Amino acid sequence: METITRLQPAIPEPPVFTHPAEERRHLKERLAAAFRLFARYGFDEGIAGHITARDPERPDHFWVNPFGMYFGHIRVRDLLLVDAGGAVVEGDRPLNTAAFAIHSQIHAHRPDVTASAHSHALYGKAWSTLGRKLDPLTQDACAFYEDHGLFEDYTGVVLDPAEGRRIAAALGPHKAVILRNHGLLTVGHSVDEAAWWFIAMDRSCQAQLLAEAAGRPVTIHPEQARLACSQVGSHHLGWFSFQPLFERIVREQPDLLES
Repeated sequence: METITRLQPAIPEPPVFTHPAEERRHLKERLAAAFRLFARYGFDEGIAGHITARDPERPDHFWVNPFGMYFGHIRVRDLLLVDAGGAVVEGDRPLNTAAFAIHSQIHAHRPDVTASAHSHALYGKAWSTLGRKLDPLTQDACAFYEDHGLFEDYTGVVLDPAEGRRIAAALGPHKAVILRNHGLLTVGHSVDEAAWWFIAMDRSCQAQLLAEAAGRPVTIHPEQARLACSQVGSHHLGWFSFQPLFERIVREQPDLLES
């Protein structure tokens, strides 16, 4: 009897665009969806928090949420475009000064980064008070093994780009940085990736807080932690992990796509 071999479908890849307008529409849809998901995960905290995405045609401009607008209400048409000087060039709502001070410097210092995410999520800010990096306690936490920094200072609300430059330096070449007594910040080659790393990192903070409260957790051996990081911490896996969340939130809240 002849054996029929069935090929396993390939894991999807991030889309490639031929026109900046298509790419801009795509990243704005992803950005609006990321805010809706942050609200769903409880990452909203009053007026705090921001996610940014570099414009595909103007690399010194980025898209960001309006200051004071609830994450769970943000639509594509509500997003602001901000230039290198902090002026709103598209949109009619105010800009969060802290968002500009931090993210303008992240984008300036990391030309490889498309998006950056920061909010005052509960477990991330609780972990940040310890002034420590995360340990490789779980497979998911290994995505950040030797790939996150620590900003070991707190000087109040970040309103000066000079402070943003210090945060960018602490981030270095990594996918994330813990801001002591403040919270988490993640970056990615796509909005999808940056948003997923934030969700995964906050959950990893929660897991370590629970484990240490319960006893003395066993860490994963460095060699195995590095292997796991290569398996679950790539740009592609960060992007791919976001796709089910995007599909879910668009199905449940299609108004976020309104432009």
